[in-house]
Amino acid sequence: MTSAATRAGAASSDNVLHGVLLMMFGLLILSSTDGVVKYLSEFFSPLTVAFFRFAVQLAIILAIAPFQKRSLRSLLQETTLPLFCRGLLLAVGSVFIVFGLKYLPLTDATAIFFVQPVILVVLSAMFLKEKVGAKRWLAVLIGFAGVLVIMRPGTGVFQPASLLILAAAITFACYLMLTRKLSGQASQLAIQFATGFAGSLFILPIIFYAWLTGFGGDLVIADQEADFTLPTIFLLCLGGTGLFAHVLLVKAFERAPASVLAPINYVEIISATTIGYLVFNEIPDEFVWVGVGMLVCSGLILANAERKPSPS
Repeated sequence: MTSAATRAGAASSDNVLHGVLLMMFGLLILSSTDGVVKYLSEFFSPLTVAFFRFAVQLAIILAIAPFQKRSLRSLLQETTLPLFCRGLLLAVGSVFIVFGLKYLPLTDATAIFFVQPVILVVLSAMFLKEKVGAKRWLAVLIGFAGVLVIMRPGTGVFQPASLLILAAAITFACYLMLTRKLSGQASQLAIQFATGFAGSLFILPIIFYAWLTGFGGDLVIADQEADFTLPTIFLLCLGGTGLFAHVLLVKAFERAPASVLAPINYVEIISATTIGYLVFNEIPDEFVWVGVGMLVCSGLILANAERKPSPS
């Protein structure tokens, strides 16, 4: 029995380790994707970038569906209104992020977005009636203070684009809250289809309106003589890499507890800072680092509050 218990414990540890590695790899891909989005903003409008992120995902899911013995009709039938709204929230948040990344340093945008778990605590208390203890409220206060340190409203260094990232964090918190409510109610294929479908359907009319009226600038904003080969390849790969990263995160949460994985989220800040420095020559100031430290502290308090005491 001892041997069996030892093997079970080793298998469990392996699962957790696999979950941690999947989480880290997924976050590195997401950070790289944000860097690509910032690079693409030099060539295409944010609306174009956001549209291709969802349109390519939709095309991939439709290509995979026949191999899963699923038809377009069956996927549409499984796309309930709450599932469609979930995809719509992700699309709105993505548009905010793409516009924000156009004007903000990558590290600043990533750091501000990390207030999202804190917002989720507040929304869960308000709408899901979840019990929030003193530790979590302390984390909320520290997290919001950290965002204020990074954004510095009322000062000469405040950038209005940071409000777009804050709006994205609020939208993504709503998206995650709805994800909790819908957990187990649809297949992964249907969930990803609904996301691509809702995002494409939301952004396409806006692009068409912008094209007709000239509102929001040209859809292609770089010099027409520029070489679009690499940007076009990145644009077409955007939906696939985003989809792959989110699949890795889902697999990570299947293998390891959320309380173990939560602190690993901060790998994204490190990778975003590295990409920002190497690719865009961005160096965060001391206020950003102080704010990041406060957000990390807030996240660790939340992760500790989520951790259930193990049986003795």
